[in-house]
Amino acid sequence: MNKLFPLLGLVVLQACAQKPWHGDLDYLGKLPAKLSEVSGIMATGPNKIWAIEDNGNKDRLYQVNLKGKLIKELKVKDATNGDWEDLARDLDGNFYIGDFGNNGNYRKDLVIYKLPNPEEEKGDKIRSKKIEFHYPEQKKFPPKKSDLHYDCEAFFHFGNSLYLITKNRARPYSGKAFIYKVPDTPGKYRAQLVGEFTTCTDSQFCSVTAADISPDGKKIVLLGSGYIWMFTDFTFDDFSKGELKTIDVLYRTQQESICFLNDSTLLIADEQSKTKGRNLYAYSLKER
Repeated sequence: MNKLFPLLGLVVLQACAQKPWHGDLDYLGKLPAKLSEVSGIMATGPNKIWAIEDNGNKDRLYQVNLKGKLIKELKVKDATNGDWEDLARDLDGNFYIGDFGNNGNYRKDLVIYKLPNPEEEKGDKIRSKKIEFHYPEQKKFPPKKSDLHYDCEAFFHFGNSLYLITKNRARPYSGKAFIYKVPDTPGKYRAQLVGEFTTCTDSQFCSVTAADISPDGKKIVLLGSGYIWMFTDFTFDDFSKGELKTIDVLYRTQQESICFLNDSTLLIADEQSKTKGRNLYAYSLKER
C-alpha cells in the first residue's frame, strides 16, 4: 500500500504541471488587474498594444506589452466612459474609441472619440474630439424586443470612414448583424446602413464583440465568444458580400477584443470571469 503513495504523488504533480488548455489560441500573458474588463485592443508595433475597458471603468487608455505588463496609461480628456467597447486606428496613427455600447438599446448619446496618436503623447493625458451619431432606422428607445439591433461592440477604420458592426440582442435571437458607416471627422451624423449578414444562431456565442482590418486591407475579422468570422475578397462598403470563413478557436471565454498584430497574426483578449480570462492570446492565420 505504501508504494502507491509516491506513484499517486507523481501523478498529481504531473497534472499540476500541465499547462492550461486554451484551444487553438496561444497564451501570451495575463493582463493587469485594472484591465479585468478589457473591451478593445489595438497593436502599435511588434510587442505592444493599447487597451480600454467598458462601462463603469475609468476614462483611460492603457499600454501593455505582449506579456501583459503595464507600460503606460493616459487619461482621455473631454471624454466619458459611457460604454467604451472597441478601439480602431487610421493610417495616420489617430485612435478612435467607440463609446457605443447600448445593451438596452435606449441610448441617444452614442459617440466615437477621436484621439491623436497616443505613441506621440509625452504626458499622462490625451485630448479627444467627438464624432456623434445615431441610427436613423431606430425609432423607439428602446424598441420592442424583436428589434433590439442597436447595440455595438465592434468597428474598424478604412478610407475616411468608420465601419460599425452591431451586436444582436433581439428576441427571438437571429444572429443578424448590421454594418453601418460613419465619417471619421468630428461632427454629428446619421449612421449609414450599408449591409447586413448572419453570423450564426446561438445567442451565447454568435454576437459580434470586436473587429479589425489587416494592415494590408485584405482581411476583416469579427470576433465572437470563441469564433472568428474572417472576410476576404471583399469590396466596400458592404464587405459582407466577400468570402466568409468561420473559424472556431475551440476555447470559450468572454472574448471581447481583437486586433491584427500583422497581416497574418491576430491578438485576442478576454474579460475576467471567475477563474478564467483577463488574458492576451495570439492566433495565426497562416495556412487557414
